[in-house]
Amino acid sequence: MRTLRFDGWIAGIGAASGARLVLGHWARSPFGPFSDVMFEGPGGPRLLLAPSRETADFVAGTYVFDEVRVVPVGVRVTDRRHWAVSAPPLDLRFSTGRRGLPGLALRAVPVRLATSPGWIALWDRPARLLGARTHGSARAGRHQWYGVRDLHPVTSAMVTYEGESLGALAPVEPPVRFGPGSTPRSPCVVRVTTRVAVAQGRSRTGAVP
Repeated sequence: MRTLRFDGWIAGIGAASGARLVLGHWARSPFGPFSDVMFEGPGGPRLLLAPSRETADFVAGTYVFDEVRVVPVGVRVTDRRHWAVSAPPLDLRFSTGRRGLPGLALRAVPVRLATSPGWIALWDRPARLLGARTHGSARAGRHQWYGVRDLHPVTSAMVTYEGESLGALAPVEPPVRFGPGSTPRSPCVVRVTTRVAVAQGRSRTGAVP
């Protein structure tokens, strides 16, 4: 097995229509900087929007989707709290608020400890109370660890899909069905270091027969 590391942000957002989405915005990864969107409509299929075939193959080799599309994915962050995401046919705008006690507690943990597999596994059960998991098995024999280092609540959001509004900001309920973990029920953005253990020889594309 080989472990790949991704450093960036994950946003989990729900809409009043029942749609839920997860944005991954990666400043550093084995593929360079990139962003991807996992989208699940109200009762609809699980859709991955990724910016290249390489990133799409890797993400689809780790999580479960009904459809995968390679599209331009653009993310712009202003004032560290206003996010604009374009991933045709999806458009997302959201804002974050000040970190609360969970964010303050996460920032107090040294980075090396916060991103270590042992520490991450220790916090898996408490994380489940919030509707999330900190580690778990994935497709193709892979295993993931999410080392969360900061948290900001999402205070407002506007999501459109194919030009149609999906409704006001809402909890991420029911949980998304992309893989072993989800995001907290309350919409938020987390600063995270994700480690993915993959079999040798399959780390670049992650393609699954």
